[in-house]
Amino acid sequence: MKKEKVVDHKVNWPVTILLIIGCITIFFPLYMAVIIAFKQPSEMTNDIAGALSFPSSWSFSNFAEAMRVTDFWHSLGNSLLITVITVVLALIIHSLAGYAIGRSMAKSKFYNFAYLYIVSGMFVPFAILMMPLVKQTAQMGIANRFGVIVLYVVFYMPMNLLLYAGYLKNIPIALEEAAFVDGSTTWNTFWKIIFPIMKPMHATVAVLTAMQVWNDVMTPLVIMSGTGMNTLPLAQLNFQTQFGTNYNLAFASYLLALLPILIFYVVCQKQILNGVVNGAVK
Repeated sequence: MKKEKVVDHKVNWPVTILLIIGCITIFFPLYMAVIIAFKQPSEMTNDIAGALSFPSSWSFSNFAEAMRVTDFWHSLGNSLLITVITVVLALIIHSLAGYAIGRSMAKSKFYNFAYLYIVSGMFVPFAILMMPLVKQTAQMGIANRFGVIVLYVVFYMPMNLLLYAGYLKNIPIALEEAAFVDGSTTWNTFWKIIFPIMKPMHATVAVLTAMQVWNDVMTPLVIMSGTGMNTLPLAQLNFQTQFGTNYNLAFASYLLALLPILIFYVVCQKQILNGVVNGAVK
């Protein structure tokens, strides 16, 4: 009888230690946020032991007060409106652009230049564009939620175009050629064949775009300033004053703002890994 070869699986300790450190680095701020959100201001101390200790009583009073101070439901509605419309427009416009440019790059220098030109937008800092955009949106009368949505669609186009164009390389062009032989138009081919196939990349683009829009402060701050309309990140600035920060209410508000985007991520997580991997591999 042949003896079965026993494979000795050695632990890669350097990688394991790095993973443990990474987990602690991520878990510790989250732990602090939860603990402080349930504490009362009187329980806040400067010593480490006091900061890490559990609250004397678990109360949701901080969450209720945070919702009142931030006008939570109104701010949540603005954030949801801007995020949902931006994600929908990004999926439609950016996938169309990715298909048109990605399929034509090898045939035309113009589309290759267009691809490089749009993708290069990722390297332009927002600080350089901020003041011109404030002036331009004010002159055009779109210094409101509509203007913020338009800017988001433009800002996130470079990254999304890169992902869509990369993912298209994994879709055989024979599918489109077969559709053309059957008399299908380019428009019908995209919506009935290509768009459904790109579902994993749609999930990836949706989550990445939603997270950036949901957490963004600067764009709504400089564009919607003075309109009386706040997104959740803008409303949370109320906790920071010239004389200090109310950490108990602030952290409670941060946890409330985390829930919607966390739920969205959990729903789409099955498609995200495939979308990122396939979009990065030729």
